[in-house]
Parts: sequence; C-alpha cells; structure tokens
Amino acid sequence: MKTKILLSLMLLCFTNVIYAQRLKPYNLSFPKLATRWDEAMPLGNGMLGVLIWEKNNKLRLSLDRADLWDERKALDMSKLNFKWVEEQVHQNNYAAVQKIGDEPYDTSPYPTKLPAAAMEFDISKLGKVISNELDIETALNTVKFEDGTIFNCYIHAMGAQGYFSFENLKSAAILPDLIVHNYSNGLTEKGDNNHAGEGLQKLGYAKGTVSTTANTIRYHQPTYNGHYYEVLVQWKKMPGGNIIGSWTISNDKVATLPVISSNAKEPTGWDTHVKWWKDYWSRSDISVPDQLIQKQYYLEMYKLGCVARKGAPAITLQAVWTADNGSLPPWKGDFHNDLNTQLSYWPTYTANHLAEGATFTDWLWKIRAKNLAYTRQYFGVAGLNVPGVITLNGDPMGGWIQYSLSPTVSAWTSQHFYWQWKYSMDDVFLKTRAYPYIHEAATYLENITRLKNGKRTLPLSSSPEYNDNSIKAWFLNWSNFDLSLSKFLFKAAAEVSKANGKVEESKHWQLVLDQLPDYEVNETGFTIAPGSDLTSSHRHMSQYMAIYPLDLLDVNKGKDKTIIENSFKRLEAIGTRAWCGYSFSWMASLYARAYEADKAVKQLEIFASNFCSPNSFHLNGDQKGGQYSGFTYRPFTLEGNFAFAQGVQELLLQSRRDYIQPFPAVPRNWQNVSFNNLRAEGAFLVSGTKENGVPTKVKIYAEKTGLLRIKLPFKTYVVKNLPAGSIKTTDDGILQLSMKKQQTITFENGYE
Repeated sequence: MKTKILLSLMLLCFTNVIYAQRLKPYNLSFPKLATRWDEAMPLGNGMLGVLIWEKNNKLRLSLDRADLWDERKALDMSKLNFKWVEEQVHQNNYAAVQKIGDEPYDTSPYPTKLPAAAMEFDISKLGKVISNELDIETALNTVKFEDGTIFNCYIHAMGAQGYFSFENLKSAAILPDLIVHNYSNGLTEKGDNNHAGEGLQKLGYAKGTVSTTANTIRYHQPTYNGHYYEVLVQWKKMPGGNIIGSWTISNDKVATLPVISSNAKEPTGWDTHVKWWKDYWSRSDISVPDQLIQKQYYLEMYKLGCVARKGAPAITLQAVWTADNGSLPPWKGDFHNDLNTQLSYWPTYTANHLAEGATFTDWLWKIRAKNLAYTRQYFGVAGLNVPGVITLNGDPMGGWIQYSLSPTVSAWTSQHFYWQWKYSMDDVFLKTRAYPYIHEAATYLENITRLKNGKRTLPLSSSPEYNDNSIKAWFLNWSNFDLSLSKFLFKAAAEVSKANGKVEESKHWQLVLDQLPDYEVNETGFTIAPGSDLTSSHRHMSQYMAIYPLDLLDVNKGKDKTIIENSFKRLEAIGTRAWCGYSFSWMASLYARAYEADKAVKQLEIFASNFCSPNSFHLNGDQKGGQYSGFTYRPFTLEGNFAFAQGVQELLLQSRRDYIQPFPAVPRNWQNVSFNNLRAEGAFLVSGTKENGVPTKVKIYAEKTGLLRIKLPFKTYVVKNLPAGSIKTTDDGILQLSMKKQQTITFENGYE
C-alpha cells in the first residue's frame, strides 16, 4: 500500500496540471534531455540553482549556490589611483597601468564565482526519455521515461532546499551519486567554447571529503582561508522502489535538511512553493500576437523569478547557474556594473516586480561601505563610486580599468535607486536609501570633475568597450557615455533632494548640472566622444545612454528627434556584425523610444531566434552561424535575456520623463494586444487593450496620491465618475489629473 508521501507526489503532479494551463504554451518542452549544461532545464530561488541535463548517459543535476565565491584578492589597489593613471595616459606609458590594473584579472583564477557539485542518476534501465518539460508556472521539471518512470524536480521558492523524486520505478531503486568538481585533482578540462577561464584545479583547494550513509551523501569542500561549503543530499525509498529526496548547499556552516517523513505535506512544502509562484505571476501579464516574442518574454520572466529573491545576492553574469564544465565560469561569473547588472534589472520596474528589483539596490547598499572606502582610496575624494567589475563582497577585481574602475559607475547604479523610488513613490525608501545613495554619488562626481571657465570636465573618460584595453580607450574629453550618466545623476540628485525637503541642495545640484557641456553630436548623431565618430560596428550602445535607459532625450522634441534619427541611421549603415545578443535586446528599447515599432520587434525576433540556447539562455553569439553577427561563440550571460523582457514592455508602456504613454510602439499588424498591471513611474498600475487594430481601453490604478500625466493612444476618450474640469490637457496632448490613493480611472476610446 502506498504511503501518504507518495500520494503527495501524485497530488503534486495533478496540481501542476491545474496551475499550468495559463502559461503552458510557454513551457520548455523537449523529447529528450539536453546534453550540454547551457541547454539544461533551469530551476532556482535566488540562492540555490540547478541545471537538469544528461552527461555520459546519466541524468545530471548541476547544483549551485549564489554566494559561493573565492574572494581572494588578485588586484593590489594600493598600487593604483586615478591621478596616477591619468599621468600615465598623458605620458603615453599605459603598459605600466595594464600590468597592475588588468593583468591580475587574466592571470589569476580568483576572485571568482564557484560551482558547488553535481548529482547524477543512472537511468540506463529506464529506456528512452519520451518527454522533458519545465512548467514555468510552478517551476517544476518533469521527465518521463519509456518504461513509465517519472522524474520530478524543483527548488522550493522560499526554502533552502531542492527536491527530486522518481515514480513508477520498475527496476531496482535509482540512488543519487554526488559528483565533485576538480578543485584539486590536477586534471585539465578542455573547456567548451563558452569563454571559460582556467580549470577549477588552478584554485588549489584541499581535496574535499565525501561521506555517505544508507540514505545520505555529504560533501565537505574546503576553499580558501578557512572557508568551506557543504552539499547534503538525502533520499528515502518508498514502496515499489519509488524514491523521494532533497538536497541543500551551505556556505561556511554545516549543511542540514529536514528529515524526510511520511507526512503527506513533507518534505515537499509544495503548497507554499506554488503559492509563491502564483503570487509572482499575478503581478502582471501581457499578450502580444508574435508567439516567438510572447514565449521568450515569459521565459525571461520565469528566469527572473528564479534568480532575484530578497536576501539573495544580486544577479551576476550567470546568477545561480554557474557553468558545469570543469572550468571557471565565463568572465568568472562576477558582477559587471558596466552593463550586465543594470540590464538584468531593467524589466523589474515596469513588470511590477519591485521586490525582485530591490535585490540589486539591497546588495549595492550592503557593499556601500566598501565602495566609499574604494572611492577615497582610488579617486582620492569623498563620496561614492562603485567598481565596474566587482566581487560579491564589494571588492574591485580589475580587468580593463577604463570600465572596471570607471569614474561614472555609481551614476548608473544610482538609476536603480531612483527607479525604485519613482516606480513605488515610497517615502521611506526615498529618505533612507535613494536620497543618501544618490547624494553620495553626486558628491563624488562633483569632487572628481574639474571646473574651468564655467564648464565641468572629467580628467579621463571612456565608453565601454570602445578601443578595448588600449590607451586609446581613454578620452581626454567627455565621452557621451560618461556625460549622459553625469547629466542623469545631477538631475536625479536635484530631484531627490527637493523631494526630501532639501531645496537649497536641489538648487546646488541643478547648478552643477548646468555646468556640464552639451552632448557631442554631428551629422552621425551621437559620437562616441569629441572627434570619435562611430566608424565600425560595436556591441555596446554606450553613446546612446541618453535615449535609453536614461530618458534624457524625447523624440517628441525637434532637436532630440534629429539626434536620435541621425544616430539610428549611422547604426543601421554600419550594421550589426560586432553585436552580441544583448545589443539587439537593448536596441529594441532604443527603437521603441523613437516609436520605431517594427524595427524594435525585429531586434527582439533576432535575439530570440539567433542568440539563445534551446532553453532560452542568452549565449552572446549568433547561434545560426553568424547570420547577424560575427560573434558565434556561446558564453552564457543573463543581461541579454532581461533586457529583452524590457524591450517587449517598452512597446506596451513607457514612463517618459514626467508622463506615461500606453501603447507607444505597437506595430500596426499587431491587431490584438493587451497588458495588465504594468507599473509606471508615479506608482501607477496601468492596463490596456487593443482590439482589431484599435486601442480601446486604458485603466489606471493609483497606489499613491499623485499627479497623473498621460499621453493616451486615442485622440478622444470617455471617462466616467470624474468631476467636470478635473482633467486638463497640455498643448502637447498630455492629460493631467490628480489621483487619490487606490483610485481607479478607465479611459475608453471615443472613436471620433
């Protein structure tokens, strides 16, 4: 007779069918297991992650934990400071800088993100795999075998453990085998064309120990300076040879797991797991007629739910899915703040996932003290800047220091504090986080710039990653990248100061803002820097920051429109041969800001069809042999995925400076489109429908009392239950009205 625990798993599968209906079309579903780690089924909860695939005819679970790091320092910051770097640039002695600032990143295997271990099952007696499905609604992977065996696996949404089970086993019980990584065995891995670094054995750890009992495996791996981690796996045989098991990974403490009991609700915690994901998916939704884009969007939002969780580290290059190939992860799996971390959080605000977005600002606040010390040491001034390439605990890692030690990183990280405030209008967050962070960043930038003849200059400027790591990557005048970020920062500082009741301080930041020069533009639109036009294809859209994400230009204004159009003409003339996947994702938002709907959609389609693994991971290179890009490699990073999601949202709803615009860039051939509860600046939740090619309705819900300024997608409208004269219309067609907290207003197309 089957026990209650097996009944629980049967109910689990039944419940999964019920919950999966809405998002089932967007599930990952294959008739086999992947045979590469970067094509595996991904599961995660922000801290723990697993990739499910097949290696050497074994079912393999690559286990990961987000805070497993080797934090040993390779970069000696005591030998570096910004003033000295400036002197070497002027003396044409940049090799000295490269040796101290750049070489340690390339020559030392640490600091780096670490993979944990892998679990394998011998499935040779189960016959062929007949289905392999990841249900994104409940984050459950189910694999069915030819002999009727069913494998289930998920990571609890809120707990520190993952679960697995085998049902309907007809052969002998399948027990897990724990595979440890080659941290000490001296073997050299070949790598797998994923921009991997040296083999893990280069880290030089002591050999880990594996201890087993009848139903547990414990792996204890020393790392560096007394640190260690543990992997614990347990399982229980059920009647009929069925198995249920769980696993966890601990960092610097002994791993523990709740004992598997026969209680129907243990050990799965399935109800609370499903509730978390149900709540997550309820925050917003979209519907567009392009099924390639629609599916990729929901897969991106699924991955976001897997990697962003309160209390977990911010999203790194691969988050909880570190490469399982015996080598260091691509670019050491670190935090790249010259693009990657920022793009990874773009969709959280509009998608109404502020809690997930806050994992970035929480982490930045946590490392703030180290960043303040770094700013004093390297730049020699008070205030706050952030290294562009950084460890979990906030230490600079070096690399190409034009970007890894860039003078404007905190201006870009400040935008996420600004957005977290603007999209929530949370006064507590404003006073305790957004204002102090932005104030410190602006103080630093004022201190590092130099005022001459009424204009501010930056001693050295750069534009990621133009001219790579040569001395020519430094510009002696403002790059448009650094200038745009500085304009944004001082503008934001003035705004948050005023909102915080500091009027005189706000005036000061406005004065500093006015001391910045104009953008460097010519007939090619935005240049990279004075005297440096875009002359060849390049992966980073750094010179276009003012268009998006900084929202400093508005295509509805004549001068801005000319700059934007000329910039895009130059981009299109030069082409995409040196673009990575994230370039197309970013370009979708840029086109959307210019109302170039069809071109934006094309970028999204190219990304989804050419730059993603079958499991939806962004692989950087063009996976169709170089159809659109000369990059055909496959290092997995996440920022392109999440920038894609924001590119889709930019078609549907935009927060443009001080007004909201629903349906700003929807292609004409998209006849039926809808979205629910997308979030706009001002703490407004917006829903809209377009039917038979015509926008029909826009609904606004105000979380907070505030002024709504909105540009509707129809010229005439009907709105009920509002006093006469409560809506005013500006000369540029923007409606404005005061809304009360928790008030809902619906605008319907007047069809005139």
